[in-house]
Amino acid sequence: MDQTVHPGFSQEVVAGRPAWRHDRSGVVFRLIPAGVFQMGFSDEELAAIDTLVSGANLEWYDEYADRSRPVRTVRLDAFLLARHPLTITQARSFRPGYRDEYGCADEHTAATMYSTGSLEAMLAAMPFRLPSEAEWEYAARAGTTTLTWRGNRPPDQRTDLLRVFGDEATIQAHENPFGVAAMGCVFEVCADTYRPDHRRAGDDGRPYLGPGPRVSRGGAASLSPWQGCGEAALMFSASRAALEPVDLHDMIVTSVRPALDWPLSPPGDRADRPR
Repeated sequence: MDQTVHPGFSQEVVAGRPAWRHDRSGVVFRLIPAGVFQMGFSDEELAAIDTLVSGANLEWYDEYADRSRPVRTVRLDAFLLARHPLTITQARSFRPGYRDEYGCADEHTAATMYSTGSLEAMLAAMPFRLPSEAEWEYAARAGTTTLTWRGNRPPDQRTDLLRVFGDEATIQAHENPFGVAAMGCVFEVCADTYRPDHRRAGDDGRPYLGPGPRVSRGGAASLSPWQGCGEAALMFSASRAALEPVDLHDMIVTSVRPALDWPLSPPGDRADRPR
């Protein structure tokens, strides 16, 4: 495999795994290997959810889970995905005027965009792209076939949530077998336009583009502290929703986990892929 390091990137070992660091921003990328996986909630996963219903307040989830059905086989090429969502410090390397509207003091916190305008401005400023929805789920599953890479147990609010990425030991504890951390923790936007289910979806991992809102994945830490409304389900690898404004002021809540094609292109070369 060609692992040429282009100017603007440094290849190194992070937490015992190969990584590619974007020098300007400090964003660390992991190589996600090519492969085939089953996208969406399998019958076995739905059965596992049924056993969790009473203890995890998931009585409402049957209809929601239909958004991730039917299961489809997807084949993906290798790609690079950020080890964790873009932080406030990393976001400012592209948009110096970026500020977190919630006033987060820790600059290692995941950068959050609160309007479609601020999201599009961030995407335009970065030399990266968004992952497709299939790429996101493939990376979240990391070769597993359970509700999360940790298995079919309900995620734990005390131990499984992560949205501040300043403590290396904590990041490592939240890495899955592909070496990416905190999948499902914060709301993350994908390149795809949202569709209500997987019918007529493609099998090659490319994003679906059309009119409408983008796809949102994850969000369990963004809603912490949990109010007993089944927020744990947002960490399931197959969970998905539409990134739609929540009020009349175009308010959204999302973070960005950058992706890049493989083999690596020089920074600034924008691949012909949706942003």
